[in-house]
Amino acid sequence: MVEDERKVANFLKRGLEEEDYEVECAYDGERALELLRGSDYDLMVLDLMLPRVGGLEVVRRLREEGRDIPVLMLTAKDSTEDIVRGLDAGGDDYLTKPFAFTELLARVRALLRRRQREGLELRAGDLVLNLTTRRAKRGEREIELTAKEYALLELLMRNVNRVVTRTMIAERVWDYDFDPLTNIVDVYINHLRKKIDQGFDKKLIHTLRGVGYMLRV
Repeated sequence: MVEDERKVANFLKRGLEEEDYEVECAYDGERALELLRGSDYDLMVLDLMLPRVGGLEVVRRLREEGRDIPVLMLTAKDSTEDIVRGLDAGGDDYLTKPFAFTELLARVRALLRRRQREGLELRAGDLVLNLTTRRAKRGEREIELTAKEYALLELLMRNVNRVVTRTMIAERVWDYDFDPLTNIVDVYINHLRKKIDQGFDKKLIHTLRGVGYMLRV
């Protein structure tokens, strides 16, 4: 729960705890990022008007880092432009203030159900990645993956239609133990292209020169 008005945050925290959710509060964007990087949460309820780091920037940084935590955004702004900006930044749902607590609960349940369904597999067009078997399938074609190919494809699929930089790939797939001068990322991207795109008219994996890669649907 990220909300700078402590009375509001504490009220929502108590209400959610009465529904058997475990809740931690942050009262500014910087503290929210610290908590999120230190623990694995199922959901973030995020006010957009925050001190230190704004809510939109919090979401952008998380998505740039490849974090896929569902985000329910809270704000007093209710214009279409504000809603679009929040969703484009990486938010999953939007609730304007004032709101009924029962509606907040319903949206929390919906996002958690979606995450539970998505927890078994990732989908991008006709490409499916099973997170249990670590195998991929495109259309009717079964695709076997090495450990690094799987990690790279998972990162791309968790960021569909978003750029994944070489630095992000190095940190997430090679755990920082990475020589920036090596072409290993390009080698593995080419491996995936042969397995994922070869033989299909629609190519999913794209290179953005000087920026990184994107799995585009």
